[in-house]
Amino acid sequence: MEGANRRLMWHGMCLFLLGLLTGFAEQRFANTRMGLAAHLEGVMNGIFLLALGGVWTEVRLSPRTKGIAYWTALCGTYGNWLVTTLAAAFGTAALSPITGAGHHGQSWQENLITVGFLTIGIAIIASSVFVLWGLRGRASS
Repeated sequence: MEGANRRLMWHGMCLFLLGLLTGFAEQRFANTRMGLAAHLEGVMNGIFLLALGGVWTEVRLSPRTKGIAYWTALCGTYGNWLVTTLAAAFGTAALSPITGAGHHGQSWQENLITVGFLTIGIAIIASSVFVLWGLRGRASS
């Protein structure tokens, strides 16, 4: 995966920009608190990808595992922004007791957001575990 660090940084800036643009739309969402959360998810996950791109050459994993870490990081970060943005647009409260207080979407929307949040949660945790493992002290190349 040559050049993966630059691609991660590119995606980081892209997601950062999406987060900034989401901030302009906050007041238009059915759930403005969730809109603020979507804005912050884009910005923070973009910064995460920038940082990951900065350390990527130091991550020592097999090519297959490194590929899994790369794709789960991208899916988890973009997915987090997307699902949070959808939750804001739908006005759902799924898995978000603070930002979803006083809101409730249709049952299919709540189910979609629940599955989305669970899926991206698993993806970003898996990616973080792989990267942490690849950054351990005595990693083999």
